[in-house]
Amino acid sequence: MSIVFDKPHALIDKPMHYCPGCTHGIVHRLIAEVIDELGIEGKTVGVSPVGCTYNNYEYFNCDMVQAAHGRAPAVATGLRRSLPDNVVFTYQGDGDLAAIGTAEIVHAATRGEKITTVFVNNAIYGMTSGQMAPTTLVGQVTTTTPFGRKPELHGYPVKVCELLSTLEGAAYIERVAVNNVKNIRKAKAAIRKAFELQIAGKGFTLVEVLSTCPTNWGMNPLKALKWLEENMLPHYPLGVYKDVSAN
Repeated sequence: MSIVFDKPHALIDKPMHYCPGCTHGIVHRLIAEVIDELGIEGKTVGVSPVGCTYNNYEYFNCDMVQAAHGRAPAVATGLRRSLPDNVVFTYQGDGDLAAIGTAEIVHAATRGEKITTVFVNNAIYGMTSGQMAPTTLVGQVTTTTPFGRKPELHGYPVKVCELLSTLEGAAYIERVAVNNVKNIRKAKAAIRKAFELQIAGKGFTLVEVLSTCPTNWGMNPLKALKWLEENMLPHYPLGVYKDVSAN
C-alpha cells in the first residue's frame, strides 16, 4: 500500500506544547515539509527567539539557534554570512518581530540579507498572557486594552508586509493564512518559494502567516478561525506584496 500522508522527516516526533487549536503546529509542519521536499535538512539552520515558539528547536530536525527577543534577524545574518552555503530561516511572532525586533527586521531586509523569515501574526502577545501587540486590531480587547485598542491612545496596527515591501533589499514578501485547507496549501507554496529564492541568492524573503490564538482571544478553536476570517483578513489582505522573480 502506498503512503499518502506521513510525518515530515524534518519534524521531530514529539508532542508540542501549544494550546489546543493553536495554528503554530500547522506552520511548523509546512516548514518541515518544504525542508524535506527541497532536500536541505542537513544544511538548514533555524533561529528561534523569545515567544510562544521559543523552544521550537525541540521540534525541528535541523540545527536551531536560540536568539534574544527580537534579535533573530541579527543572529540569522551572522549565521548566513559565516555559512554562505547553508539555508537560514527565522521563526518569529508579531510581538517579537513587529515590536522589540522592528529595527532588526527592517535593516535585515534593507541589506538584502539572504535569509527567510516566517512571521506568525496572531495579533496578540501569546506567551505573556495576551497583551496588546503591534498587530492588535483596532477595537480588539486584550489584557492591556480591556476596552479595545483605541488609535488615539495606542496607535494603529503595523502592517509588516506593506512596510517591508518598499525596501529594495526585499526579494519576496507574501502574506498568507492557515485558517482553512485552501489557504494552508497557499501558505506552503509561499514558504517554499521564499526558501527557493533564498537558495538562489535573490535577497531577503519573508512570509507573514495569519494565525490564531484561541486561549488569549478567549474563544474555542472554531470561533478563533472564524474570527480570523472575519476580522484579520479584511485588515491584513492576503497576497504577494513583492516578488523580484516576477520581474
